[in-house]
Amino acid sequence: MMMSSSQRNAYSYGDALYWDARYLADGSASFDWYQRYSALRPFVRKYVPVSAGVLMVGCGNAVMSEDMVKDGYIDIMNIDISSVVTEMMRKKYTHIPQLRYMQMDVRDMSFFDDESFDCVIDKGTLDSLMCGVDATLSASRMLEEVNRLLRPGGIYMLITYGDPSVRIPRLNQPGCSWNIILYIIPRPGFQSHGGCSSQRSIMEPVPLTKCGQLPAGFVLEDPDSHYIYVCEKEHGLLGIAQRDCSSALK
Repeated sequence: MMMSSSQRNAYSYGDALYWDARYLADGSASFDWYQRYSALRPFVRKYVPVSAGVLMVGCGNAVMSEDMVKDGYIDIMNIDISSVVTEMMRKKYTHIPQLRYMQMDVRDMSFFDDESFDCVIDKGTLDSLMCGVDATLSASRMLEEVNRLLRPGGIYMLITYGDPSVRIPRLNQPGCSWNIILYIIPRPGFQSHGGCSSQRSIMEPVPLTKCGQLPAGFVLEDPDSHYIYVCEKEHGLLGIAQRDCSSALK
């Protein structure tokens, strides 16, 4: 069963009906948005202890959580707005107690108490909300919830196509304070024009200006790179974009 274009257009990316229809159409085939765990592993292992309580938002039918368990992680709560995919994944991984699945909207995660998690991993979920109806409000609600659920010092790891000019102001919305480290990695399979990958280490943080932007003249080797924002939750501090740059980012 394939969704028609009219069916796709009838829903927004923040609508459970859209995702239920999509997962019914796709069947049991798994799909990892943007990057597989093998590419993200160096960043996850650097910032997330294997004993951490992890929340995977918008988990879909990706195998990243399974790969993390194979790598030693012991507590991963997976949520998705689609009841179809969460039931599918719950049945698939019933034999793996380290993985739990729940149907939940990231804009309202009130089922969980404040400061319930050490890490929240988001691979494309914020991006999906930013493409949907009421994008600004939806993204704001999601980030408020992520901030609420993280313990002080906890990590929100956002993997996105959004560059700092659009993501840093959103991350540093009122009520959210982060210490942000940025990494940029090429899309899977990308090769430089010279036929070899960049000599720059992917584990080298990308410098940001005091306003949280890329330095003037910074050039992406891959124009379709993915951005990894490692956001450490702070208390009582202003985020990068809120310090002296609020007027510049309006």
